Amino acid sequence: MDKTDLYTVADISLAAQGSRRVDWARARMPVLHALKEEAMKTQPLKGMRVAGCLHVTKETAVLIETIAAAGAEISWSGCNPLSTQDDVAAWLASEGYSVHAWHGQNIEDFYWCIDKTLEFKPTLTLDDGADLIVRVHGERSEYAEGVIGGTEETTTGVHRLRAMGKAGDLRYPVIAVNDAETKWDFDNVYGTGQSTLDGILRATSVLLAGKTIVVAGYGHCGRGVAMRAKGMGANVIVTEIDPLPALRAVMDGFRVMTMDEAASLGDIFCTATGIKDIIVGRHFKSMKNGAIVANTGHYDCEINIEDLKSLSTSQRSIRENNEEFTLANGNQIFLLAEGRLVNLAAAEGHPSEVMDMSFANQYLALVRLAQEGASMDSIVYDISSQQDADLARTKLATMGLEIDDLTDEQIAYLEDYTAGT
Repeated sequence: MDKTDLYTVADISLAAQGSRRVDWARARMPVLHALKEEAMKTQPLKGMRVAGCLHVTKETAVLIETIAAAGAEISWSGCNPLSTQDDVAAWLASEGYSVHAWHGQNIEDFYWCIDKTLEFKPTLTLDDGADLIVRVHGERSEYAEGVIGGTEETTTGVHRLRAMGKAGDLRYPVIAVNDAETKWDFDNVYGTGQSTLDGILRATSVLLAGKTIVVAGYGHCGRGVAMRAKGMGANVIVTEIDPLPALRAVMDGFRVMTMDEAASLGDIFCTATGIKDIIVGRHFKSMKNGAIVANTGHYDCEINIEDLKSLSTSQRSIRENNEEFTLANGNQIFLLAEGRLVNLAAAEGHPSEVMDMSFANQYLALVRLAQEGASMDSIVYDISSQQDADLARTKLATMGLEIDDLTDEQIAYLEDYTAGT
């Protein structure tokens, strides 16, 4: 472990390798690049101190560069014990950024790193899962007074923060970046779908074609996993608790049933719900010999690992991010990435191209908070529809694509309620 007051990373000598990875991401994030170029001139975050708690990946490094180019000071930690890319963390440290993150943390390490990012007394927070924000409202509440506002990247975190706001416990405004259409309709669907299967394949190398894959949850993330699994030739079963996404899954051509029914049918299981205890002891007992279990929700509580351990007579590591549990009945169940985000723990997370829009939203949300946060209420805010549209148009332009514009006559027609047959 390489540790200084400025950074704590696994191995600073990995910086050169990290630099190459960041170069790769930077070249595939043109929207963020354009914002960075403008930020260098206008300095909209000058004087701000941003504490970030978000997966330390090559894409996050490009976001950090953009925030710094806008004039902000930065301190960063990872938002998951297994998601940090150590070479990227080393590169950030070598570039003079304050970063405290490494792959393979325990829970004490995880919160120690968050606390380190708070020591420079942030004025803005950027979160993925709300652990930092909850920390500022709890064990480290002495830092809350100086915070103007915050942003939240993921569904689980937004749910936590809306609950805090409803209870009247939120002490500063937070913008729900996750709920932007240019985030959840693209990052959550296409990013999660591709990267989750990538993680499962890296940890197992199994053939997906012909397998029965059970996807728990048919929100944006689950929909993406189901779509991509179907594209690889898998037979997909969806489990749900909400009738609307369940019906949507049926209309998309998937079988829908309870987890109790699906447990004996699945070859591969993937949870994507944001809720605890989706797969528990009785499900493990019903599973086939050789069943593979993974999670792509933010926390590791969706699969009840303690139940799995209690049912097992032995446990061993088969390969990286793949543990074999032998049950009393002789069946073997394989748990991937310790039940944590399989797309980040066993793979590299979402592709750079889709994170381009999500992180552009993060940056723009920080700029808004720097300008308006002091006068905003302590509630959760959505990204404006205009920002969504502008980002989507910019992304299309970087792809060399154009779309039609309404004519004056068409605009008039839309506003003319007397027009009819």
